[in-house]
Amino acid sequence: MVVRLMSFNIQHCRDYIMAKERGGDPIDFDLMADAIKSQEPDIVVLNEVRNLGPCPSYKNQTKILAKKAGFQYYMFGEAIRFGGLLPYGNAILSKYPIGEFRVVRIPDPIVKDEDVYYESRSVIKCRIDIGKYRIHVLGTHIGLANSEKTNAVNTLVELIDDTDIPCVLMGDFNMTPEDDKLRPIHERMIDTARYFEEPKLTFPSDEPRIKIDYIFVSKDLKVVNADVPDVIASDHKMVICDVEL
Repeated sequence: MVVRLMSFNIQHCRDYIMAKERGGDPIDFDLMADAIKSQEPDIVVLNEVRNLGPCPSYKNQTKILAKKAGFQYYMFGEAIRFGGLLPYGNAILSKYPIGEFRVVRIPDPIVKDEDVYYESRSVIKCRIDIGKYRIHVLGTHIGLANSEKTNAVNTLVELIDDTDIPCVLMGDFNMTPEDDKLRPIHERMIDTARYFEEPKLTFPSDEPRIKIDYIFVSKDLKVVNADVPDVIASDHKMVICDVEL
């Protein structure tokens, strides 16, 4: 059985090209849903997702995209509330039942001494039931500071080591493949980019210069295909991967 995975930073459904051309914050749910549907994924991890809050632009984006893109199952995992009120984080869309969903907080650095933007982060962890098969899905968006990256990798390693079924890890890591801080992940999992037909980058979507978006799979999963589709909707390109269970 082959399952298609997708990792996609949607930048709260902001139309990247329209924003560049006209400014503002144009949110377009149909654009993002159509981009997702175009690749026919079965399981999708989304980054930079807003949830319902006391502001007109803070809607239940997970539910809206799930309905528009044709996913029966979906969950939002909060990482932070801007101003203490506006929920923001990661989400998962699935065509298969989601079980044992939880949000794992990534510890904030004790000392914030780097000249970068800091933001509290989290990991969503869930079990997906696919007929007789079960897999764990981890989804995250890692911070910009080196200390945030180290804390995130340490958290992810604990979660990976704690699972006894096949596991996939997806998200925006804000690190390029050669970053040494990713070594513990590479030691445990396979970066599906090795299955690209040619090297492909993910950010920014219109003129990609770096690869910071990933799908990692545990070594007991067989990768059939992987790609970065030539689709521009958000400021990130999506990553897809087909795995055989």
